[in-house]
Amino acid sequence: MVNKYRSHNCGELTIKNVGEEVRLSGWVQRIRDLGSMKFIDLRDQFGITQIVVNEELPQEVVTECVIKVEGKVVERSNKNPKIPTGEIEIEEKSIEILGKCKNVLPFEVNTENVGEVREDLRLEYRFLDLRNDKIHKNILLRSEIMKTIRKKMDEMGFTEIQTPILANSSPEGARDYLVPSRLHPGEFYALPQAPQQFKQLLMVSGFNRYYQIAPCFRDEDPRADRAPGEFYQLDFEMSFAEQEDVFQVLEEIYTTIFKTHTNWKVDEPPFIRIPYMEAMEKYGIDKPDLRNPLIIQDVTGLFKNTEFSGFKDKIVKTIIVPEGAKQSRKFFDGMNEYATEKLGAKILGWAKFEESGLTGGVSKFITEEIKQGLEKLGAKAGDAIFFIADEVLEKAQKLAGLVRIELGNKLDLLEKDTYRFCFIVDFPMYELSDEGKIDFNHNPFSMPQGGLEALETKNPLEILAYQYDVVCNGYEVASGAVRNHDPELMVKAFEIAGYSAKEVETRFGALYNAFQYGTPPHAGAAPGLDRIVMLVANSQNIREVIAFPKNQRARDLLMRAPSNVTEQQLKDVHIKLDIDNK
Repeated sequence: MVNKYRSHNCGELTIKNVGEEVRLSGWVQRIRDLGSMKFIDLRDQFGITQIVVNEELPQEVVTECVIKVEGKVVERSNKNPKIPTGEIEIEEKSIEILGKCKNVLPFEVNTENVGEVREDLRLEYRFLDLRNDKIHKNILLRSEIMKTIRKKMDEMGFTEIQTPILANSSPEGARDYLVPSRLHPGEFYALPQAPQQFKQLLMVSGFNRYYQIAPCFRDEDPRADRAPGEFYQLDFEMSFAEQEDVFQVLEEIYTTIFKTHTNWKVDEPPFIRIPYMEAMEKYGIDKPDLRNPLIIQDVTGLFKNTEFSGFKDKIVKTIIVPEGAKQSRKFFDGMNEYATEKLGAKILGWAKFEESGLTGGVSKFITEEIKQGLEKLGAKAGDAIFFIADEVLEKAQKLAGLVRIELGNKLDLLEKDTYRFCFIVDFPMYELSDEGKIDFNHNPFSMPQGGLEALETKNPLEILAYQYDVVCNGYEVASGAVRNHDPELMVKAFEIAGYSAKEVETRFGALYNAFQYGTPPHAGAAPGLDRIVMLVANSQNIREVIAFPKNQRARDLLMRAPSNVTEQQLKDVHIKLDIDNK
């Protein structure tokens, strides 16, 4: 864009432009005062150009102010090969201040160690934080990834359709954000936790393949890998589709995004399929990081006759660490402290497998018969063996999974510069809630394996569903299901979870009613955009890839939200606060 502010951007001038008169505008990144001569590094989104000033700078020219410079392109004597404009500089003829800046900044904007600045301060001044090169590039990367997604979805025959933000309350795993209605006193909209019902209605409406990059709102406790309050997902649904049809689309999406925007190794399709139960047994988690080569094995049977109180009458899991015996006693003590003090495990047993036999830790409780059993599982001389035990299977699995992750990280076992993908399949349809009630495990609108017969004849906790997740490097990056499109089956599925037929008709009236008018079989999924960008950017913090994130307490420190509102605003929506609102 050529106008009165600039003839070029700060990243495009080269040795070919020497002799030209140019105009540049941008932010002052750095000023170097050498007395008779001063140098300014002028920055915009496209790069940095060095400006030479042979006179006194106006007092208002300080770091991070915005200026326009007019001058002549000359060849630099001390070239900088690290930047595209490093062969030239601008001999300044005039400087105009376009945007003043305070002399003292809340923090150094373009530090490479941006993570060392207190995060709440960065979020309060997010407009400055976004000037940091690393964070700025993350947001640009996010834009490029969305372009790639839209191009790929268009190539695969999907139609982009927007769905409402003001919707109805729906039990989808988290609390709703409620919006009071002014026109309908005492009634509330809910911000959608996902466009779930709308996308299914679109399938009923005859659209073949739908997608959108959709905002989702969930009032839940913050998580390390999810922005609190709101997040974005690539939401898509397909008519006349089975599970494998969705998998092919997901494989195409992920390989395209990651191969386009990274130079790391990316798993080729088909991604491996791991049943949920197998994932819990082998990895102790339903989002395993397959870069970690360690697996968990069950050795409860080997210890069925043990007199060792730590393993007696318990579920016992083991992790064999190849060549782990060379680790120091301090390492083993550190792992024991991590498991017992941080995770709350009752015991983390260990032993070294030497040529002469098992030594150290719990080796004295390992008989020759148990030793032979461990050898059949792959243990050999030079290995270390860890044992996790608990009376409850799920807890033993979870503890073993966390120990596996810690071992992989501490021993630096993870594959480098690699994205490893898998599908987790065959999730349980139901689970027991903390209150001991049968509840949906995954998506309540999923098709149970075995259909209506399974719902009517099987123990609900034994019913599997056509539900699936995509996992990449230990992160769940997509979730989806084959949908339940039969109204009779839908009512029965919700009845098992404690909803009456009347409640189903009331709470899901549009969907229940639509299913009476010819509904095609359909299936879909929702890749999480924020996590995809976080992985592609190789960031450890999801807030680094969101332009205006909330902090870990779900507060927007920049806009100061949530905030108090006036009495009149409350009256308009027929609300009276019953709290001490100081």
